[in-house]
Amino acid sequence: MNLDIIGDIHGCYEEFVQLTEKLGYEWRNGIPIHPSNRKLAFVGDLTDRGPNSLQVIETVFRLVVEQEIAFYSPGNHCNKLYRFFLGRKVQVTHGLETTVAEYEALSTKDQKMIKKHFIELYEKAPLYQIVDHHKLVIAHAGIREDYIGRFDKKVQTFVLYGDITGATHPDGRPIRRDWAQHYNGKAWIVYGHTPVREPRIVNRTINIDTGAVFGGKLTALQYPEMETVSVPSSMPYVDEKFGSFD
Repeated sequence: MNLDIIGDIHGCYEEFVQLTEKLGYEWRNGIPIHPSNRKLAFVGDLTDRGPNSLQVIETVFRLVVEQEIAFYSPGNHCNKLYRFFLGRKVQVTHGLETTVAEYEALSTKDQKMIKKHFIELYEKAPLYQIVDHHKLVIAHAGIREDYIGRFDKKVQTFVLYGDITGATHPDGRPIRRDWAQHYNGKAWIVYGHTPVREPRIVNRTINIDTGAVFGGKLTALQYPEMETVSVPSSMPYVDEKFGSFD
């Protein structure tokens, strides 16, 4: 299986287009197709904070649901948008406000369509992907070796939010344990969630969220080659948003 796994897009649609083109994809009828039949996979957090979240949703919906030629598992921002679309009480903050503003600017007909498409995309998505005969796991914030194969509430919290301690930094960000340091599994774990300046490989884990929406880069991991490809972000650089694992 030949995959190009895309890190957290967060509405950075133009960077997504540039990255897929750099990877050799050709855009036909609004979706990227690879001439050698490589497939795209997404680590989640398609939306929020960036300028074109709804366009990202529509493209991924067409790839994953309509054409069935890509893989997607949700991130915590995807989960929150899903709950918003279901009418549940969520705080329209931490980036969701940008997606909601885009949504509210649409006609009623277009609102119904994008809402329907995202709910279907989300509900059909597994919590995480196990591919290539268990050699590769794609999970938004990562996954512990002993959690692979489980889908209970505890595992869902880990996959969406990381190994959170319950405590927070002074700016409100949750304090997370560096689970990758203790990972000893045979499968490669590809994840995002915590922005890093460069792709971070620890044991057989790789974080490919290089902070596109914070002015870093949008990164893809080519599998099985295990090579990364990036394009620079057009967004303003926000240094304090990049996580430290020191």
